[in-house]
Amino acid sequence: MPAPAPSPLAIVDAEPLPRQEEVLTDAALAFVAELHRRFTPRRDELLARRAERRAEIARTSTLDFLPETAAIRADDSWKVAPAPAALDDRRVEITGPTDRKMTVNALNSGAKVWLADFEDASAPTWENVVLGQLNLIAAYTRDIDFTDPGSGKSYALRPNDELATVVMRPRGWHLNERHLVDAEGRQVPGALVDFGLYFFHNAQRLLDLGKGPYFYLPKTESHLEARLWNDVFVFAQDYVGVPQGTIRATVLIETITAAYEMEEILYELRDHASGLNAGRWDYLFSIVKNFRDGGPAFVLPDRNAITMTAPFMRAYTELLVRTCHRRGAHAIGGMAAFIPSRRDAEVNKVAFEKVRADKDREANDGFDGSWVAHPDLVPIAMESFDRVLGDKPNQKDRLREDVHVAAADLIAVDSLEAKPTYAGLVNAVQVGIRYIEAWLRGLGAVAIFNLMEDAATAEISRSQIWQWINAGVEFENGDRATPELARRVAAEELDSIREEIGEEAFAAGHWQEAHDLLLRVSLDEDYADFLTLPAYEQLKG
Repeated sequence: MPAPAPSPLAIVDAEPLPRQEEVLTDAALAFVAELHRRFTPRRDELLARRAERRAEIARTSTLDFLPETAAIRADDSWKVAPAPAALDDRRVEITGPTDRKMTVNALNSGAKVWLADFEDASAPTWENVVLGQLNLIAAYTRDIDFTDPGSGKSYALRPNDELATVVMRPRGWHLNERHLVDAEGRQVPGALVDFGLYFFHNAQRLLDLGKGPYFYLPKTESHLEARLWNDVFVFAQDYVGVPQGTIRATVLIETITAAYEMEEILYELRDHASGLNAGRWDYLFSIVKNFRDGGPAFVLPDRNAITMTAPFMRAYTELLVRTCHRRGAHAIGGMAAFIPSRRDAEVNKVAFEKVRADKDREANDGFDGSWVAHPDLVPIAMESFDRVLGDKPNQKDRLREDVHVAAADLIAVDSLEAKPTYAGLVNAVQVGIRYIEAWLRGLGAVAIFNLMEDAATAEISRSQIWQWINAGVEFENGDRATPELARRVAAEELDSIREEIGEEAFAAGHWQEAHDLLLRVSLDEDYADFLTLPAYEQLKG
């Protein structure tokens, strides 16, 4: 490892945090600075390429598998690297932010993997960014516990062999970290900050524990973006002196463009790849974003009417399983977002049956594991996968050669019979305002109406409002989707929230800001690529 040098990065507009010096060391910041110097220019080029591709989709209203990479798809000889022992059995994964309580509870949850999230389940305040890193370091040194201030109950880590394996998710390529800038004042990409600090501090420590630095890569839109990550990994492993292939990455196939490049993404990362994941809300958000000029054929119904059994969603998930298993990678299913009620057993019973049916379907379709948002769902999902896997760690031997997906199948949105409803508009507004308000207070994972919501939820909510208005959708009650209708529903929701929580709590929150931001990104003619970009400008801390 190179000798530590004073970092050319500066911390700006950030209040000092307790113990931040344990994370923001000169050596760690020098490493992040080198990642920034080498890779940010390519990141910038790839973001520009996203815009070019989006313009092409607007022109053609279609997508296809890439002709220039056909040889990679046709070549049966290549496989991804074998999974390390700590990542071979992934039958249940729990997701959540890296605050102290979640760190302890997720590691203790009984899940095989914890997705430690610096992305959609974490609002990127400086405190969340830095102290989240500190919590993970403390977890690996077993220097973390948690006492609930309300109940007084204390939580300590179980023995190491009972803890979930951590797979950390950094921010997507599009987000910068405004509190860390170079000598020219340019912000460092959040992805490189999150990855760099975590890898620098924990790579060797994790190897000593018999595990390794494992990552989930979000918002990937092409194999060229996966290639950039692979080059980051190669450089990083050499820099800190760990063997090539130590890093393992699971890529979220949560954009419609990435769905057409699954094999190529695995190929680019093949020495570091461990799997692909199927995520619903960001995937649907990506369809709206990319095909928003495509006319009625691409208008989605209410988000809750789009299940994973919808034909175009089934095409996507079955292609993912077949692709992963053909190449020796894990296929990881989607999120069970239900949050059990402590007061309503009947609500729990109905929801648990839905979760069980969803996980049974994934296990029977060939997935090797799946996500849950709450520890109470771990046993339900575990049971579904235990029934199919038995003592096997995964079912990568199920090649799903019966699956044949054509390019058009992935965007056959008009195969759905469901239509947008007025209740769907109301729900999108309700969830959008409530989530954004919590995000502006620094919370990224928020329980709303018994579901754990994250930034992807807000993205699909505002995207549906935008799409329905721009398509002139007429709802079943005769109302037409218009800016005026959205404003009326939003005003009614704001009044309802004020009445629900009281004037004092309402005034103490960010409700008006959240209302205004949701309407801005839902009604602006110029569709914002990501809600979190304007929201970050309003995020304090």
